[in-house]
Amino acid sequence: EILKLLYSGARVIILDEPTAVLTPQESDSLFRAIRKMVHQGSSVIFISHKLKEVMDISDRVTVLKNGRNVGTLQRGEFDARKLANMMVGRDIVLRTKKTLTNPGSVVLEVENLSSNNDRDLPCLFNVSLNVRSGEILGIAGVAGNGQKELSECITGLRIPTAGRILFSGTDITKASVSKRIQSGICYIPEDRKGVATCPNLSVGENLYMKSTSSLWYSPRVVASHAGQLMKKYAIQAKDHETPVKLLSGGNLQKVVIARELESNPRLIVAEHPTRGLDVGSMEFVYKTLIQARDQGCAVLLIAGDLDEIFTLSDRVAVMYEGRIVGYTEPNVSNLEKIGLMMAGAVSETKS
Repeated sequence: EILKLLYSGARVIILDEPTAVLTPQESDSLFRAIRKMVHQGSSVIFISHKLKEVMDISDRVTVLKNGRNVGTLQRGEFDARKLANMMVGRDIVLRTKKTLTNPGSVVLEVENLSSNNDRDLPCLFNVSLNVRSGEILGIAGVAGNGQKELSECITGLRIPTAGRILFSGTDITKASVSKRIQSGICYIPEDRKGVATCPNLSVGENLYMKSTSSLWYSPRVVASHAGQLMKKYAIQAKDHETPVKLLSGGNLQKVVIARELESNPRLIVAEHPTRGLDVGSMEFVYKTLIQARDQGCAVLLIAGDLDEIFTLSDRVAVMYEGRIVGYTEPNVSNLEKIGLMMAGAVSETKS
């Protein structure tokens, strides 16, 4: 779609999160093309929640909040902190502090896992990895390279065609979703409205889902439970009876995270946990995942944003075409290597 725009000779181009499925090298190429088009007289509207990209490419920046124009700044008048403040109305910690930890025993171990996708075509090929308690393993890769299928196999939503999944040494490859939940596996899926929540149910009902196996529950208990979690996780809604479909993306994600983390998980599978969120909500998600890791939880983080991967991860695995093609440290100096691995240009399978 981007190429069609670039070659169409359009004079006004609107790009909405254009780098979401690009490697760092591809993003750099796109930015060079944009600058060339601007130099030739084209106008470009660049929509993104990634502050670094906005600052790199923009001559002017307009900040929108709740559908309103908060302000417009010229190049030289803005920096990341000022833009973040305009977006959420308060100071934001742009870099979450993360202390070094000594990971404990292996919580999740995946051995030679293979699986098919929704079209029944092979999409995972002999994937092996492990995550220890007190560790965040980041899975980097362009969307569509098997990350979704990997998370679904681990959480029980997809049946693998080969391989094993071990949870604290126990084979759970064929275990039901409910058994995995009872064992201490929680899932923060990318699709908040279609998978993570029931949109027509209330905030309270969505928060209470994992607290009972019965179809019957006390409205008083639901109200009390919701009140505690809404306060603890700063969920902004009119009241606990508000349908979750009316919440903002950030508050909807807070509902999902509150429900999942209150189950005292031993493993968190987080799939693109900040996609589409403002910087304030991103800050909340980052702090929550790091706090869970510091308390001994194992975290498998799947994200396409390398800044997010670097901020949160203790180790990074890169996926390409359904395979783990390499492991590396979450260091900015490894950015080029990770980008090449994401594009399949480099393979380095040592863990």
